[in-house]
Amino acid sequence: MSTSIIVLFVIVFIALIILSSCFVTVKQGTIAVITVFGKYRRIMSPGLNFKLPLIENVYSRISIQNRSVELEFQAVTFDQANVYFKAMLLYSVLNQSEESIVNVAFKFVDERNLMQALIRTVEGSIRAFVATKRQAEVLVLRRDIVEHVKEQLDVILENWGYHLQDLQLNDITFDDIIMKSMSQVVASNNLKAAAENEGQALLITKTKAAEAEGNAIKISAEAERQASQLRGQGVALFRQEVAKGMSVAAKEMQDAHMDTSVILFTMWTESIKHFAENSQGNVIFLDGSTDAMQQTMKEMMSLNLLHNEQSKGKSSK
Repeated sequence: MSTSIIVLFVIVFIALIILSSCFVTVKQGTIAVITVFGKYRRIMSPGLNFKLPLIENVYSRISIQNRSVELEFQAVTFDQANVYFKAMLLYSVLNQSEESIVNVAFKFVDERNLMQALIRTVEGSIRAFVATKRQAEVLVLRRDIVEHVKEQLDVILENWGYHLQDLQLNDITFDDIIMKSMSQVVASNNLKAAAENEGQALLITKTKAAEAEGNAIKISAEAERQASQLRGQGVALFRQEVAKGMSVAAKEMQDAHMDTSVILFTMWTESIKHFAENSQGNVIFLDGSTDAMQQTMKEMMSLNLLHNEQSKGKSSK
């Protein structure tokens, strides 16, 4: 009786094991690859799946999520300068189609061989591109390097069942002596640019100052010209009014049968008085002798007669 019970328990246990092996749980973001006696059979999607016990086997579980790997490698430029790269590679399975999953599952022996081939392919593509460029060009060609690598790898990775999502060149450096010389070049260029800017600023300042001085001279000259013109007009008006006043006074004196030379004598004495009052300490020497006064009177009378004759000539016309 006990032997029968033991056999029954063994049968039940084996049945439970076989039954449990009929169900496979596949995690989200993962595809299971099923083989039958080592030959590919089908794939399983995420969730609870059924498989034939003892016949079908889960060969591998393929993650369809994005994966990343960091790279550090060296390249040599066309002018024999060493360039050191630090990069981050982001890749994933091409899609969830059966063909892509089969390629991922069977193209490489294991994950380590895949990573080795992927890293060496990326490094080789970048090295080939950098070898055609000069050291001074590498830093400004970061985007071109990334686009070149993507263009080269897309076809290769597609055959493996993968797709390159992104490649980021986080750091590009050179040997210390090259980095130092590049810093010196940048510093000298900055100093040169600063000197050029300072020279341009000084030139602009001098030009503006010269323009301002020229404009000030023009304005001053124009003001002086206008002032001189106004002064001349004032003097002319003054002389005109004086002449009118003298003509009126002379006519009145002639009507009164008086000698008009008295007017000239009065003007002469008034002028002397004006000199004395407004000389501000200046000394004026005048010949006050009788002969000098008679000579002055004769000259003034001659001028008066000449003026009268000119006035009569104009009136007769």
